[in-house]
Amino acid sequence: MAKEIINNEDLYEMLDGLLREPGAFWNDFYKDRNKEIPFFKVNGPDENLVSYLENGLLPKRVLEIGCGPGRNAIYLAKMGCTVDAIDISENALTWARERALSEKVDINFRHVSLFEYGFDPNSYDFVYDSGMFHHLAPHRRLSYIETIKEALKKDGHFGLVCFNTKAAAETADWDVYEQGSMNRGIGYSEERLRRLFIENFTILELREMVKVSQPAELFGEDFLWTSLMKIK
Repeated sequence: MAKEIINNEDLYEMLDGLLREPGAFWNDFYKDRNKEIPFFKVNGPDENLVSYLENGLLPKRVLEIGCGPGRNAIYLAKMGCTVDAIDISENALTWARERALSEKVDINFRHVSLFEYGFDPNSYDFVYDSGMFHHLAPHRRLSYIETIKEALKKDGHFGLVCFNTKAAAETADWDVYEQGSMNRGIGYSEERLRRLFIENFTILELREMVKVSQPAELFGEDFLWTSLMKIK
């Protein structure tokens, strides 16, 4: 017998079923570390993240969501932050743990979805997402924002890196379900991003990421937006 929809989570799970299962996809994505993926070639943090800390953001406790191979989590730990870093790919986390061990930093890596991650409410000074949001199905945005709000302390900050329209098409929400695919992810316009976040966050900065020629100590690609926000 088909499961009835009696609450929001039932609805979210039904809509999830119309799209690919993300855990298996991302675990396979990180299986080959030699892929020609821009951030696979860099073991340094995002250029915008470094600029936040250099310009006065001093978080004590940080949650990184979709941490991948751990570039940003390692940087934050080196800067003295207590870091919890989560990802749904075990292969990504294996890579991240190896890097953290090599760099001699202590990070709490967890193999878990943001939507299933248990945390104490209002416990993080800073939540950082470098690359998860543009792969998030439209119906999950609501619980994504609510989860980040619940995780942050009063006056906490949220950092976001996501595709602009150079990286992927600005797919309309309904088209995702009609096509049954997120394709390469959603490319966001500046106006669309502001519309999605302005109700819950004060947008302190929203700009194109600075492209950093490799090899270098920092990561930067101009097909990405970077934004620093403060919870309202």
